[in-house]
Amino acid sequence: MKTVVDANAWSRVPDIKELFAHRDLFLTLAYRDIRVRYAQTMLGVMWALFQPLATMLILILVFDRALKVDTAGIPYPVFAITGISAWSYFSFVLRESGSSIIGAQEIVRKIYFPRLIIPLSKATVGLVDLGVSLLVMITLYIYHGVPMHWGMVTALFYLVGIMITAVGVGIWVSALTIRFRDIQHLVPFLIQFGLFVTPVAYPAQTMIGSIPQWAQVLYFLNPMAGMIEGYRWALLGVGAPGGLSLISFASAFVICISGLFYFRSMERKIADLV
Repeated sequence: MKTVVDANAWSRVPDIKELFAHRDLFLTLAYRDIRVRYAQTMLGVMWALFQPLATMLILILVFDRALKVDTAGIPYPVFAITGISAWSYFSFVLRESGSSIIGAQEIVRKIYFPRLIIPLSKATVGLVDLGVSLLVMITLYIYHGVPMHWGMVTALFYLVGIMITAVGVGIWVSALTIRFRDIQHLVPFLIQFGLFVTPVAYPAQTMIGSIPQWAQVLYFLNPMAGMIEGYRWALLGVGAPGGLSLISFASAFVICISGLFYFRSMERKIADLV
């Protein structure tokens, strides 16, 4: 049985029905990556626990002990892990998506399926790391006596925004890497750089209070800036997101939609370029 692909389909947004029809492949790729990452390593899921804890320790030494960052009375470990829990998911998706198409080149060359499944499966695997980071965060909240309130439910809104941002950037990186292989070597630098220009270890007010208005707009063009600031505000009640955070939401939307269109335009050439 032959699969006939309509040539006009390449000019459209990814077909949701087509993606759903290949859901078994999507689940298989995601399950394979989870086994490789966790079940077939010496420490297994402990890697997902070690990474946020190690990052938190470094941020405590630099931003709490050395720089004495003002966290509005919130214990710094609680303040830091809130940002880390969001950033760890974003960085995982960005890192894994960068080489996802190249790593799956054998299956890409042999059979037809919506190539978008590959970076989306990486985003699904990242949910495991996110879940572990959230467990660490909840544990620290309980230990430090952070009061629970109904406003925390709004954090889900920002968490979804963080996931959309991660998927959008991941799709862009995976599509660009097909043509420009050097980008996969640039991704680790971008992750490290992004950690310090995003309010993960410090409140956004610390940054925007010391830069001019035009630079503040550029700062919030980083979609993760407004997302993490709003996420922390919903959970801890500090760093209330202002009007500038809307720039981050608009930026996330543009990145995600444009990434889908660009990936679609590249999809027809993927088998030849990899």
